[in-house]
Amino acid sequence: MGALLPNVPLLTAAAATGLAAEAVLHTWQKDVLYAVARTHANVTVRQVLRDFLLVAGLLSMDLQRPEAIYLPLLFGLLAFYGLHFAAQAASILVRRSRTLPVLTRNIDTSGLRLTAAPPSLLLRRPGTRLLLFGLPATAGLMTAAADGSPEFAAWGVSLSVGIAAVGLGELLVRLPRRRRPAGGDEVLEWFENWLAEYRPTVGMYFSGGNSSAYQANMWLEPLAGLEGRPLIVLRERFMMQKIGATDIPIVCLPKVADLMRLEHSTLKVLIHPANSGKTSQILRIPTIKHAFVNHGESDKLSSCNPYAKAYDEVWVAGPAARERYALADVGVDDRDVVEIGRPQLDAIKPYAGPPTGTHTTVLYAPTWEGWDGNPGNTSVVLAGENIVRALLADPGVRLLYKPHPLTGSVDPRARTANERIQALIREANQSRRGSRAPAATSSGELELRTQELTAAGTESPRNDSDAMERMMLQGAPEPGRAAAVAVAEEAWHAAYWASLPAGEHQIITDARPTLYACFDITDVLVSDVSSVVSDYLSSGKPYAVANTSGLDEASFRTAFPTVRAAAILAPDGTGVAELLESVRPPEKDDPAAERAELKAHLLGPSDPPSAVRSNAAAQALCAEADAHRTRMARRTMDAIPGQRTGTQEQRPAQAGTAAAAAGLGAAEAGLAAAAAGPGPGPAEAGLATKEQQMESLAD
Repeated sequence: MGALLPNVPLLTAAAATGLAAEAVLHTWQKDVLYAVARTHANVTVRQVLRDFLLVAGLLSMDLQRPEAIYLPLLFGLLAFYGLHFAAQAASILVRRSRTLPVLTRNIDTSGLRLTAAPPSLLLRRPGTRLLLFGLPATAGLMTAAADGSPEFAAWGVSLSVGIAAVGLGELLVRLPRRRRPAGGDEVLEWFENWLAEYRPTVGMYFSGGNSSAYQANMWLEPLAGLEGRPLIVLRERFMMQKIGATDIPIVCLPKVADLMRLEHSTLKVLIHPANSGKTSQILRIPTIKHAFVNHGESDKLSSCNPYAKAYDEVWVAGPAARERYALADVGVDDRDVVEIGRPQLDAIKPYAGPPTGTHTTVLYAPTWEGWDGNPGNTSVVLAGENIVRALLADPGVRLLYKPHPLTGSVDPRARTANERIQALIREANQSRRGSRAPAATSSGELELRTQELTAAGTESPRNDSDAMERMMLQGAPEPGRAAAVAVAEEAWHAAYWASLPAGEHQIITDARPTLYACFDITDVLVSDVSSVVSDYLSSGKPYAVANTSGLDEASFRTAFPTVRAAAILAPDGTGVAELLESVRPPEKDDPAAERAELKAHLLGPSDPPSAVRSNAAAQALCAEADAHRTRMARRTMDAIPGQRTGTQEQRPAQAGTAAAAAGLGAAEAGLAAAAAGPGPGPAEAGLATKEQQMESLAD
């Protein structure tokens, strides 16, 4: 309207308001931006309309001058938009040249000619680039409309054209072949050479969504403790930065065809913390044995997923899980169930008696609502607010609220209840503020520990970095980095707890402090039927479980063995006061002996430790993988006509042909390499005679 009337104040005010709205949307309301873009009114359309309406307003207001004076402005704007679209095309080409078929972390990639990424404004943010580069032109046109002089518009358009040309040049210099990083085929060849040199033996396979990385992270330390050469295999590119600090080599293979290259490696065993749609793809590789370890164990049906029968073995914590699979009757053979304990729980501090301070620390850690809508999955919807109110009503309680990361992702009621619970906790902190004791240490100590932890961990790429640049920076770690990270993390947790005012309730939704760190300072746990209960039992401390299943208490205890030694809370919060009363005086802690018995039933014996049992299970499965490769190589060799009667001169060639036909690759070209590993295993010892024969024939 400002351009059509024409009305100078309306025209300039409308243009300025539009730019301000763009800034707000791009900074704080990205969801609105995406919704508007789906109507085809994207940022390019909006900016084009804004600029050319300003030009139309100038023409309408300045009828005294010939229209030819404004032609340079029009052509300048056209040149600017032409440069913008050319830069967008160049950014696509640059992104393609920087998209590698394999991503790595903790691996030396100096031989791949990887380079730093251009600014993300040029590479991945075309809308923001258009707004910022076009700002001088738009500002010049607005000034010209208010002042009546086209010179301001000419200067603004010229500046925008110049900036756009520089940006385009920055992208174009990266397109010549000599300036590009290694291509896809070269990277794959490098990866195969790295596999042959590193010779991995046991690894972890993980695929999942944005919030599921915790499932893999809890197995990083146990994996690092296994004998052999560990490896982590991922499928989603974004997951590379979700995996926690570790020295274990990490590879991401998004394409199935590239994933199949692992078949020709020395990798023998993969553990799987979770099921996903892409799990079936890695299970196709016959040379690798697969063990399902799950990311937690509970009495829920999801802990006995029928998909588990697709794996070679199912590793569980203790006898309870073995019984659970037998009762579920989902096709998992009892002979394939191996009890290894929970190695990540070995570091949890044991129960040291009832609380001695002024406050009893209660951890409320409900699980999420799950996919099936069962009201017994989570207590957040039915009982969460009641439980929290009852806990907050006790002045001697300090509450730690740590909901499951996926809470509210399926059921909006869970999301709403979670928000109300957090509001209750914040309100309680406000009313308690005057009576809280000061923190033991200042926030400066925590900030220092945070910096130390960041420095001890993986390299911290700049915000503009892309996957290639991160791959270049996060190369082979310095020796001892994992131990330094562990020390720094322990110091961070100590500083974090000390920095909190005594008695202040906490809402914990970040990855740190970890759940297990919360266990160590907690006096009693309140949770649902979930793996949190099983893990917490390793401490031997009292716990309570909310019963939102609709069952009576006796049936609830019978249906879910993990609650056998727990206090049971009703959906209305009944039982919280009794729970607290039983925790504080030690003589009232009647279930203590029952908890110890249940711990052994759920998690297995304490001796030998879980780390020892899990390593034994891994080595046994590696031996099975060796034996399988040996059998396949022998069968293939025996299947070749004349193999048994051929001359000695023929047999070496036949053996090589057999290995190639078996698809075992260069690492398994002979019988000895079919059972190859970092050291001689049981299967290799049995091949000594045949191996010596093959070597003598080759000589």
